[in-house]
Amino acid sequence: MSRREEKRAEREDRLAEQRSRAALAARRSGEDGDGGDARSGGRSGDRSGDRSGGRSGANGGTRERFGPHGGAGQAGGDRAGRRDPDSARDGVRDTSGRRSAARPARGDGAPARPREPYVPPRGWHGAGGGRVGYLDPPTMWRATTVQACGMWPFAAGSGSPMTGVPLGQHLFTGATVCGDPLNWFTRARYISNPSLFMLGMPGLGKSTLVNRMLIGLAATGVVPLVLGDLKPDYADTVRALGGQVISIGRGRGGINVLDPGAMGEAAVRIGGEAGEVLKAETHGRVLNMVAALITIVRGRPMDDHEQSVLSAVLHHLRERTAPGRAPLLPDLLRVLTEGPDRVRAVTLDRGNETRYRDAVDPLHRSLLGILDGPLGDTFTSETSTRIDPNAPAVCIDISGIGEADTQLTAAAMLAAWSDGLGTVAASHALADAGLAPRRWFFTVLDELWRPLRAASGIVDRIDALTRLNRSLGLGDAKITHTLKDAEALGTDADRAKARGFVERAGMVVCAGLPRTEMEELGKVVGLSQREIELVSSWSSPPGWGMTGEHEEPPGRGRFLIKVGGRPGIPIKVAITDAERRLHNTNTRWTTDEEAIEQAAARAARDVARAAGQRGPGGWPA
Repeated sequence: MSRREEKRAEREDRLAEQRSRAALAARRSGEDGDGGDARSGGRSGDRSGDRSGGRSGANGGTRERFGPHGGAGQAGGDRAGRRDPDSARDGVRDTSGRRSAARPARGDGAPARPREPYVPPRGWHGAGGGRVGYLDPPTMWRATTVQACGMWPFAAGSGSPMTGVPLGQHLFTGATVCGDPLNWFTRARYISNPSLFMLGMPGLGKSTLVNRMLIGLAATGVVPLVLGDLKPDYADTVRALGGQVISIGRGRGGINVLDPGAMGEAAVRIGGEAGEVLKAETHGRVLNMVAALITIVRGRPMDDHEQSVLSAVLHHLRERTAPGRAPLLPDLLRVLTEGPDRVRAVTLDRGNETRYRDAVDPLHRSLLGILDGPLGDTFTSETSTRIDPNAPAVCIDISGIGEADTQLTAAAMLAAWSDGLGTVAASHALADAGLAPRRWFFTVLDELWRPLRAASGIVDRIDALTRLNRSLGLGDAKITHTLKDAEALGTDADRAKARGFVERAGMVVCAGLPRTEMEELGKVVGLSQREIELVSSWSSPPGWGMTGEHEEPPGRGRFLIKVGGRPGIPIKVAITDAERRLHNTNTRWTTDEEAIEQAAARAARDVARAAGQRGPGGWPA
């Protein structure tokens, strides 16, 4: 409300208050005024019709809007009320100076009902008047034009979603838009699967938007898991959140794929039948991980009888390994060489050494290829750093692995996902047993095209994750460039599985994409022609700068959020200075001065963290 409207409302309220006070004074003065008894005046005006009484009754009728009666004495009371405003509160003063109580009466002699004074809607002016500065707005109801068709055109369009992490502003209305896969699945019930799939050309801010979701979810207690940061894009953010960053690569750190990790510790802590069930699940997870490494080295899956031999070897190792120690890959070779009875029984050697060697030699050669090949330095020793189940965020950094080293990249990704999802399973098992609080997790898989091309086992693992993440208490975000990334996979089965990632995603977010790509995507998620044109316009390059100044692409920070058959929500994301420092995907293109400043700031944070210094709220200083 403008200042002019407020002043006009105050004048109207003040006039209404004055009228109400005058009406009350007129009623009381007319009932017991200077002209004598109101009842006698009323009778003289009504019965005898004498000159003075008639005029008094007539005058009383003209003042009807100020009082409830029209009998004699009303006009006199009106005048008395104007002469003595105090009479409206304390009665009227007679000629002898004594106060007398107001006596309500009618012209016919019957007692009159008191009339309530008018109260302004904003309260009386002055102290104790209950004056309010504004009125509460009425309740708003939302409905479709079908449900509220009788109110059209007074119905307003629905607002932007306000549940979840604040992402940005609506591109057309400027309203704040909030959202993330977990909150839209658990609280808002907008989606039936807590997953997000994002597509867009490079350099338009895809990782930045997911990084904002990661920060917002961490603030609500959700644990972000970046299981294989390839650039890295999220390591600095995880450090700023007080989380754990684990580096994997040659000379950096390794993972013991035979280590049960958090699942083994949880099984011992839970004990009983539930603990034995968790141990069996741990055995299956280790078996699948070793089989995946052998598949990467061979370039083809293992045979069925080899998996049986490998399972028997792992059981033998687990029974004969001291508590608190995890076996290593060289221990597998030792057991195969010794050939215990439990392993020989699986090979059907029937006491024949030659039959046994023929059955285990291919597996033996593949394990030697892992130990002495490109994967040996990373997977033959103890785990350099275990995942902390109580960490507020976890990032496994594999950016030290070269672009051309596809085998090690695939193996590191598989090992990271196996270890990370094992930690998730252990957390839920402890929560089910009442030994730990329930925690939710949010996984991020950026640059999806790279792990998909590294090995077929990655496709199967991600495919299983997108189908089971609801039961795992796990939300996920997958980021890639175009749908054509799935077409580059080796087999038809892998291509079909990769296309299913988009179909099963609860949220699909599009950055700038060419028109042909948007039309293909529209066949999967259902895009209107207007949405296709809008997103296609964001893929245009920036204009030629006349002054040499940096110009951003028109689509940077602009996204279209699609959920099922709902209309898309176009948003504009503006990052803060803190986000810009934590998430810079062009670190290799910074000047020497900027690089020195960033390195100095990072070193200061590392020193403060090592010293255990903490700032307000427990954040790193």
